[in-house]
Amino acid sequence: MKVVILAGGLGTRLSEETYDKPKPMVEIGGKPILWHIMKIFSSFGFNEFIICCGYKGFHIKEYFQNYNLKHADVEFDLSSDKTNIMKMNTENWKVTCVDTGDLTLTGGRLKRVKKYLNPDETFLFTYGDGVGNIDINKLIKLHKKNNKLATVTAVSPPGRFGVLSINGDSVMQFNEKPENGSTWINGGFFVLEPEVLKYIDGDMISWEEEPIKKITKEKQLAVYKHPGFWQPMDTLAEKKLLNDLYEKGEAPWKIW
Repeated sequence: MKVVILAGGLGTRLSEETYDKPKPMVEIGGKPILWHIMKIFSSFGFNEFIICCGYKGFHIKEYFQNYNLKHADVEFDLSSDKTNIMKMNTENWKVTCVDTGDLTLTGGRLKRVKKYLNPDETFLFTYGDGVGNIDINKLIKLHKKNNKLATVTAVSPPGRFGVLSINGDSVMQFNEKPENGSTWINGGFFVLEPEVLKYIDGDMISWEEEPIKKITKEKQLAVYKHPGFWQPMDTLAEKKLLNDLYEKGEAPWKIW
């Protein structure tokens, strides 16, 4: 099962960090938050990733191009201009970086990677700026049980995110960032069937608006309630919070 990760946004609320790199490359504990997200999925055996690049996406491509060099013991023989990799400390990952456009919205980015997805295979989908101790296996199990086109992970932090109206295992209403907040909000970490792509018309479609609302109206959006840790990284304060937790060895999302 492939994992699609959105990694192309501008990250304007983290402009101090993102003026020279994309938001998913902002580091937590010396590693990009994108790496942390991938490690979460990898810990459950999902090692094939499709990264939706956009703003300064070449930084993401360069990171993975040099990944082995960054994480290996290397001998440089300057007299013969030879480089020998002595010990590999790498991941069992296959990473496809796709240029989905600088200004493309979230739905459009997902639609642009359609050709890299198996048309007959369920896939995982999430944002490149949030971590949590999500049980991916339980999420997938619930998705299969409900037999719907999409399943969203619901979490319960502050109310500035997309609010979900829930009845049992189904989402009855999906509202993106309303004023009053709610107990359960959109935490990303979706399980999707390839059929959801037909709800996306073009680049300037936000996944959280027309597509997911149509899917919800058709009663095809299920919900996995995650009562544990989840935290986005939208501000410098949130970046500091995540970094402090990781540096102290208290990162709840470090399940690998």
